[in-house]
Amino acid sequence: MVILLADAFASDLPARLKPFGDVVTDLARVSEAEVIIVRSKTKVDKAMIDAAPKLKYVIRGGVGVDTIDVEYAKSKGIVVDNTPEASSLAVAELAFALMIALPNHIAEADASMKQGKWLKKELERTELGGKTLGLVGIGRIARELASRAKAFGMSVIAYDKYVTASDAAAMVSLDELLAKSDFISLHTPLTDETRGMINAGSIAKMKKGAYLINTCRGPVVKTEDVAAALNAGTLGGYATDVYDKEPPELSPLLTAPRAVLTPHLGASTEENLLRLGDCIVERMQKYAKK
Repeated sequence: MVILLADAFASDLPARLKPFGDVVTDLARVSEAEVIIVRSKTKVDKAMIDAAPKLKYVIRGGVGVDTIDVEYAKSKGIVVDNTPEASSLAVAELAFALMIALPNHIAEADASMKQGKWLKKELERTELGGKTLGLVGIGRIARELASRAKAFGMSVIAYDKYVTASDAAAMVSLDELLAKSDFISLHTPLTDETRGMINAGSIAKMKKGAYLINTCRGPVVKTEDVAAALNAGTLGGYATDVYDKEPPELSPLLTAPRAVLTPHLGASTEENLLRLGDCIVERMQKYAKK
């Protein structure tokens, strides 16, 4: 079989996949592919699926499958898979890093120092200890984040439409979470239901000065509403690793105050790439046995 490795993975992955077939990285060979393996960059949309008449199996290395037209793939008898267990730790650690960076003004302090400024009095910090973290979604990543937040002395609450109880957090309604949380971290898949769920209306229900962290998907928030809240001082800060469009060339977040932006680094750790490789090889072993 031909295995199209469409995005960048650990350098040893092609050799590890070699026992299963001919591993190629040239997208021009999509018509030969029985298996396509992607991360976030390559979109397995209707056009790609139509260009791959031999395609039977798609693996996304990472959490979620919103970069794949799942329904169309299924209509063609193509199996779609992902590796959510691999990236949980990497993304949770980035979310936690962003949660520390916002109230400590890390980005602004660094930039001002390099400009020759000494903003010791101006950059008053806020501690995490004793604060409440609200998790929107209580999947693998959120649970990893919860354990780290508790180690810093935070209380953790969560909202998830599909979960009624969790040992990682006290489950509450979304309105209660918005009202009580000092920090809110988003961990939902991108669906018609979650698209734009953080908007002017939901921001109005938050504590004034609350901090918002997004490491799930950009369109879960209405970017213009978040930028407006930052400019108005309603939000204490917004840190995101994900955007409506990547890279976010015209995003209002680029000029908004108290915004910390990273270029979709959530899964970009050496350790995670190795875990992704392990998960992909495991899935290929099962696929090859069918």
